Amino acid sequence: MYKCEFFQIQELVPPKIFEKRAERSWELLDERLLFALDQLRGRYGKMTVNNWRWGGDRMWSGLRTPGSPFYSSHSQHSFGRAADILFDDVSAEDVRKNIQAMPDAPEFNLICAVELDVPWLHIDVRNCERVFFFKA
Repeated sequence: MYKCEFFQIQELVPPKIFEKRAERSWELLDERLLFALDQLRGRYGKMTVNNWRWGGDRMWSGLRTPGSPFYSSHSQHSFGRAADILFDDVSAEDVRKNIQAMPDAPEFNLICAVELDVPWLHIDVRNCERVFFFKA
């Protein structure tokens, strides 16, 4: 089982999941997503998925459960395969452009889908052959 090198589990799951499962929450997330997130943090530095543990308002940007106002049974978030990311030192648009320009770079090679025209970076690791870009 892979656990992120650069993330705590609370950054990736909502509070109720962490309260119920604690460190076992890692089991709910696809290891490809965890590895991709570590690669992105290693390249771009400080970034936020969820920040509820530190008093922030983000709790549904990683795993989404049926209690989430953003839940969809077909969303990659619901399968532990997606994250919405905010970066401190670079814009989400700049990271999207980097992914488009170098999809096979080690930092990006597990990313399969990227959402366009949003102020965050949505990535997911669904089962696909090549990275594709979509509008919700």
